[in-house]
Amino acid sequence: MTFPPLMAALVLAATALSASAEDVVVYSARAEQLIKPLFDAYTRDTGVQIKFITGAEGPLMERLKAEGQNTPADMLLTVDAGNLWQASHQGLLRPVQSKALQDNVPAHLRDPGNEWFGLSVRARTIVYNTTMVKPSELSTYEDLADPKWKGRLCLRTAKKVYNQSLVAMMITEHGEPKTEAIVKGWVNNLATAPFADDTKAMEAVANRQCAATVVNTYYYGRLMATQPKYPLAIFWPNQNLTSKEAGVHVNVSGAGVTRHAKNPAGAQKLIEWLSSDRAQNLFADNNLEYPVNPKVKPADTVAAWGSFQPNLINVKEAGSLQAQAVKLMDRVGYK
Repeated sequence: MTFPPLMAALVLAATALSASAEDVVVYSARAEQLIKPLFDAYTRDTGVQIKFITGAEGPLMERLKAEGQNTPADMLLTVDAGNLWQASHQGLLRPVQSKALQDNVPAHLRDPGNEWFGLSVRARTIVYNTTMVKPSELSTYEDLADPKWKGRLCLRTAKKVYNQSLVAMMITEHGEPKTEAIVKGWVNNLATAPFADDTKAMEAVANRQCAATVVNTYYYGRLMATQPKYPLAIFWPNQNLTSKEAGVHVNVSGAGVTRHAKNPAGAQKLIEWLSSDRAQNLFADNNLEYPVNPKVKPADTVAAWGSFQPNLINVKEAGSLQAQAVKLMDRVGYK
């Protein structure tokens, strides 16, 4: 079998993943600097060794499919519920029954079929220039489609899964025709072409190229740590609306036990530990995310951004409606 270059690199890396029966092997789309401290702590707590490789979620899932029953992977760890849904939909994960995970992970942040579980929460919200916008001008994601924002909005590209998941969740909430009108309004209000990443979009806002954008909060935290004088602030949209499910769009990074795991019990114990009080701050704080376990408080930097009501629609819809969202964004010219 011939693999493309990136997959070939993963193949070479995986040759080093010889594992004993007690070891747990993880394929991770989460960066090494974020997961290694966690795995080291787990080994100190339990004596169990974690073997892992990291890479982009697409090649990792393709590798799992290509390896089939011969995969050394016991667990898939990735970002965005859309990717977790895809892994489940492609038959790469298996259901697990766990009271600990039922207790630690809220129902809207895990797969209803118990094949994957959120382990940290990512909030995608509005960031605005404090010299150009009064907070009273802001209200909802939907309001950013209003003509009053003409030439004042910046967005990240539609090619990023984060925006695809946001639009998919809006389709769940509003239906396709209304969501299409909203996203078309966003495109009409753009000050410039979409940016490659959230940081560039916020830099454009800070430099007055536009007045507001929509980003994941941990990008805001990283940028403000290096540019504390930027006139940027977070606004929590869609609060106190009539619908009890309405709120800030949230997504997850999460994990599941692989379909052909050699040590499924070990993988389940690791996921349970990652959702525990002991590990949640280790998992979320290093990337300025929110703990998924409601009993655990976020880092002080994150808590200082204020509290918000999250959208309570199950994040699996970010995956199940992702293809529909991509087509919708393409129809309205959101590049």
